[in-house]
Amino acid sequence: MNEFISQAARILLDGGVITCPTEGVFGLSCMPDNPAAVRRLLEIKQRDPAKGLILIAASKQQLRDWVAVAPEDIPDPQAERPVTWIVPAAATVSELVRGEHSGIAVRLTSNPTAHALCVAVDSPLVSTSANLAGEATVEDSEALHRTFGGRVDYVLPGECGPATGPSEIINLQSGKKLR
Repeated sequence: MNEFISQAARILLDGGVITCPTEGVFGLSCMPDNPAAVRRLLEIKQRDPAKGLILIAASKQQLRDWVAVAPEDIPDPQAERPVTWIVPAAATVSELVRGEHSGIAVRLTSNPTAHALCVAVDSPLVSTSANLAGEATVEDSEALHRTFGGRVDYVLPGECGPATGPSEIINLQSGKKLR
């Protein structure tokens, strides 16, 4: 595990908020089981808590405590077309994570940096696009540092990819595409 992943993992496990590259955009991340960190992330992003947040994971098993479906029912990731799936949330999932919804948004990440980070903390992570609510997504590391450098605990170096732009969001049960 490289030193940047190790440092980011320590910060997350200590309750911090970081930025992290994902498949198509940079994200704001924290541990989903730390309410103070989730509240802080929402405050940094200026996001309405009712909207809910996405969890990214390195494996289906990392999602087992978060979803009310068998983890193996979540489709495998497709690198060229990342999909965030809306699935029924486990009863224990905080409203801070799921918002006003009964489901939870989850994605198996194919980005090498995000994947390594989920492995390092042995947990899914909150991942919401690194932009202020209602503003354009931050597209490069210079803008990321300018926008979030003083607001987050760490800017994890790395490249977004292999896709471009935000993931599709699809309801797993109905097949309805939401984004």
